[in-house]
Amino acid sequence: MQWQKAVRIWILIIAGALPFTQASAQDATELHNTARNFMRSGDYANAVLVLNQAIQQEPDNYALRKDLAFAYYLRNDFNRGKGIVDPLLDKKDADAQVYQIAGNIYQARGDFGGAEKIYKKGLKKFPKSGELYNDFGELLMNLKNVDMAIKHWVKGIEMDPNFPGNYYHAATSLYYAKDPTWTILYGETFVNLESYTTRTAEVRNLLVDSYKKLFDDPAIFNNIPEDVPSKSSKKKDEKSDLDFATAFRKTMAKHVSVVMTGIEPEGLVMLRTRFLLDWYNFYSLKYPYALFDFQRKLLREGLFEAYNQWIFGPVSNQSDYKAWTSSHKQEYDAFAQYQRNNPLKLRGDEFYTDASKLGMGK
Repeated sequence: MQWQKAVRIWILIIAGALPFTQASAQDATELHNTARNFMRSGDYANAVLVLNQAIQQEPDNYALRKDLAFAYYLRNDFNRGKGIVDPLLDKKDADAQVYQIAGNIYQARGDFGGAEKIYKKGLKKFPKSGELYNDFGELLMNLKNVDMAIKHWVKGIEMDPNFPGNYYHAATSLYYAKDPTWTILYGETFVNLESYTTRTAEVRNLLVDSYKKLFDDPAIFNNIPEDVPSKSSKKKDEKSDLDFATAFRKTMAKHVSVVMTGIEPEGLVMLRTRFLLDWYNFYSLKYPYALFDFQRKLLREGLFEAYNQWIFGPVSNQSDYKAWTSSHKQEYDAFAQYQRNNPLKLRGDEFYTDASKLGMGK
């Protein structure tokens, strides 16, 4: 195997059996792959050893040094990691990832001011890096600057709509806001982008609770203004002057009777089906939204119930969910295959969040 060959080369080199002049660039590449395998398995000490050996062959290899800095970070050797990553930040080919690694190292060392400067510098160079917005937001949250953290995560969603981390943080943070709209929308988007992690299970719980919150507090639906027809529009569903979030709540409010007996998967299927039908009658042209298009396609394919069971079933009632998947195996398998072949893809021109209106407070 390739990694075994690389390890043998490494052993020969450090034993003196193979002179450095015989080590080719290909050998350094193999050592790099070996080190990454060690990192993936959690053996960071061996990753550091192999990366240092590869760097002796190629001292100016940027990728090797970047991975070495990350390996030091993963083994909690932050001072050495800083010594490796600092010179990389001044390189012309410094990428967004090296700013991310550097920021994380500085955070781990307790140098929050230094980390903030690195993230700002990185975002100035890479303004569409979802990873940098994600990590900068985490730093701000650690500093108890909740509003600014949320604004950075929301900005990350705007700039890099298919990176899942910012949806996770925005959804979980906004769960404590007065209006659960964005936890519902960002949470469901996240579950589609990162479908099988511990964070997925966490967000599924927040989604069910947020639907309960949406309908448990009648004040959320109070004072929703009537649509004011736009004189410039000639099409039916472009006439609304409501903002996106208000239009969402208004459409949901029309179907409150569907969930009067409680929030559970079967009722949510009906609620969300009626919502889609109304949305595409009144708001879809003014507010195109990839998540709703994705739901509508599932509805047309006859897979919307299975999709809703996949999202809400495991946290609503585990035994009922298992019974449903068992009695609807063909439908559920068809949904799983469809999901694999047609994953949700977000579009960059469909950003409707006004961060200034995301008021916090229980």
